Amino acid sequence: LNFLETADTGSITVAGETLWSAADTRTQSEEAIRKKRLHFGLVFQNFNLFSNKNVLENCVIGQMKVLKKSRAEAEERAMTYLKKVGMDAFARAGSVQLSGGQKQRVAIARALCMQPEVLLFDEPTSALDPEMVGEILDVMKELAREKMTMVIVTHEMGFARDVSDRVVFMDSGVIVEEGSPEEIFGHPKNERTKTFLSRYLNARKSD
Repeated sequence: LNFLETADTGSITVAGETLWSAADTRTQSEEAIRKKRLHFGLVFQNFNLFSNKNVLENCVIGQMKVLKKSRAEAEERAMTYLKKVGMDAFARAGSVQLSGGQKQRVAIARALCMQPEVLLFDEPTSALDPEMVGEILDVMKELAREKMTMVIVTHEMGFARDVSDRVVFMDSGVIVEEGSPEEIFGHPKNERTKTFLSRYLNARKSD
C-alpha cells in the first residue's frame, strides 16, 4: 500500500481514487509514486526514528522536506500531535533516550504530522515489552474512535476485535477468511482461522 513493494495483481483504491492497478502497466515516475505515498502514513514495527535527531526534529523533517512546510508551521503541527500521544514533554529529548513505548508513540505522531488519509501499522506492538503494549493500543483505540482509517497488521486479537470494522485473516501470504469482527471472532468458518483463534476464544470463555 505504501509502494515500498510493487504488487503483482489487484489494485489500490483510496476514497474512490485508484492509485495503482495491475491493469495499468505504464512505468510510473518517482514523483508520481511520491505523491501517491502521501495518501498513507506508515508506523513501522521497529519505530525507525532518526537516532541522530530529537523527538521534535523527527516530526518536523518530513513536513519540511516533503510537504514544504515552514519550520514554524511544522513545529506547531508536530507539537499538536506529540501532545495527542502524550509525548509533548519529550519534544527536545534525543530519540535514543526513549523507551520502546515512547518511541512508538513518537512514530505515530510523526506519521500523523503528514496528515495521511490512511495510517498503516506494521505489528506496532511486537517490539515492545508487555507492559508497554497497552499504552500504544490505547493511542490506537483513540484514533479509531476519531474515525481515523487504519490498516493494522497485528496478533493482538482482543484489540483487533474491539476496534476493527473489517478483519482479514491471512496465512502464508494468502487471505484465508475475511468479514466483520463478529463473523471472524464469533463464527469463524475456515479451519485454519478456527485453529489460530482457539486459544483466544477459549481464554474469553474462561473469563
